[in-house]
Amino acid sequence: MSDSPTVRGVVLAGGSGQRLRPLTLTTNKHLLPVGSKPMIYYPIERLVEAGITEIAVVTGVEHIGDIVSHLRSGERFGCAFTYFVQEEPSGIAHALSLTRHFTAGERFVTVLGDNIFFSPLRPEIDAWLESGLGARVLLKRVSDPQRFGVARFEGDRLVEVVEKPADPPSDFAVTGIYFYDARAHDAAATLTPSARGEYEIADVNNAYIAAGQLGYGVLEGDWSDAGTHASLAWAQRMVAERE
Repeated sequence: MSDSPTVRGVVLAGGSGQRLRPLTLTTNKHLLPVGSKPMIYYPIERLVEAGITEIAVVTGVEHIGDIVSHLRSGERFGCAFTYFVQEEPSGIAHALSLTRHFTAGERFVTVLGDNIFFSPLRPEIDAWLESGLGARVLLKRVSDPQRFGVARFEGDRLVEVVEKPADPPSDFAVTGIYFYDARAHDAAATLTPSARGEYEIADVNNAYIAAGQLGYGVLEGDWSDAGTHASLAWAQRMVAERE
């Protein structure tokens, strides 16, 4: 869409990688190889393919040097990176809040750095912009929804995102792909830590739902979050079939 408003990108690559120990004892999980390249390359490539060339990368204190050494300026990807440091692993919504000045009131697409997928983002961005809604999430049917934020529906209407429920209300996980306007930062600023001690992105999405401003799509094609040994192994197989 040639007349689309500016859309920026945010890649979140923080956290402690506890579920991937011992692989992450000395390495940021987003630099672990998936196929022939580090996993963080996949979300970056999807953003750049969608025409997004200004991208913020958020990571933790321990690995900022390694992340910058791998990604550098962004020139070889066809984009420009701005780096932010999350001093403690305080949750996705907290990491997102660090980019408030970078997004500067523009709409932005946030992708978690361990999301491996190949479906193009441009059609989803265009659907979001055309909807006039403030936010959009992409869902994926999974066999283990209790690991994720899970969509609760009334009919075909998304009415709640439930974070890591013991009894999931559906098998539709909220992938780590989010489309937000500036109100995401306002919502994040009002949050208090959950029982897990984190600022939950599900609470940001629920704030949009309460305002009637959250749309959703279902991600086509293969997808993995590569956040556990099992899902990392699945991502490796998925990428191997393509390579």
